[in-house]
Amino acid sequence: MNKQIEPKKAAPENWHRADIVAALHKAGWSLRKLAIHHDYSSPTTLAHALDRPWPKGERLIAAAIGIDPATIWPARYTQNYTQPKAKDSTLQGVLNPRSKQCKSQAA
Repeated sequence: MNKQIEPKKAAPENWHRADIVAALHKAGWSLRKLAIHHDYSSPTTLAHALDRPWPKGERLIAAAIGIDPATIWPARYTQNYTQPKAKDSTLQGVLNPRSKQCKSQAA
């Protein structure tokens, strides 16, 4: 009984931090310049996105390079890591009592 064993799929590899920094430099940016450009108080803030998941920082870095964050960090954008969902429009009146929807419901 020969049971064929299928090889496991390799986990998607994130870009190496040096590759990300090199791509930023090629696009005319550095992590420091990008952080200052986006008005962060600390110029080293965006470096955190290289080491751990931080969707906002990932989006800023990816936009500077000109690609999607999931291309740079595919392991972070698998089924286990979901992006924050947009607010549900049906809850806007409940969350914001000054909205027109809430006033029309109260009238």
